[in-house]
Amino acid sequence: MRLYHHPMSANARRAVMTAVQLGTDVDLVVVDLAKGEQRAPEYLKKNPNGKVPLLDDDGFLLWESHAIMQYLADKAPGQTLYPTEVRPRADVNRWLFWSAQHFMPSVSILNWENFVKPLLGQGAADPAMVARGELLVKENAAVLDAHLAGKKWVAQDRLTLADLALASPLLSIAPAKLPVNGFAHLMTWFRRVEELPAWKQTSVPGQSSRGTGGLLEMRDG
Repeated sequence: MRLYHHPMSANARRAVMTAVQLGTDVDLVVVDLAKGEQRAPEYLKKNPNGKVPLLDDDGFLLWESHAIMQYLADKAPGQTLYPTEVRPRADVNRWLFWSAQHFMPSVSILNWENFVKPLLGQGAADPAMVARGELLVKENAAVLDAHLAGKKWVAQDRLTLADLALASPLLSIAPAKLPVNGFAHLMTWFRRVEELPAWKQTSVPGQSSRGTGGLLEMRDG
């Protein structure tokens, strides 16, 4: 299997972390987003969305990071990241969909305004968009924080795909100025995820939730 990714993409990172956590052997292929390689004709033939990540499993092309996570788990014998029973799996799925529909879009606003725009020289942050992003991030962080009270992991009392999916965009806490540090349960859980070998193995030197590293691409792919 080949997994097309960029090390500074939160969407790609959650897929790579899943492969690492599962012990799945994948060939990692870097798509240089800064050079626009995701829009090259050959790449668009594989993923017409022009985004990362993209999984190529012997000609089966799969895009959307959360779908890739599920697929990798389903192919791994004896895995525990993605339950096979109906209700436990629905519990994990709920957070995967919430990640894609609510958490990532809210984080992406602040990542774009506070980090990517200045990085690309596209002007100062739009105060109205920053205010909207901060409101949405706080609303979503409050939901996750309340859920994590008294819990070690997001779902099923164990590490699951839900944790990897939701933690990935938090690598941009500092550069995107995400207003989440005041949510104690969320931050305690996130520090726990940061200690996972899969998180450490997919980190880029200089890329840290506390430092200046950040995401080049926040939209799901």
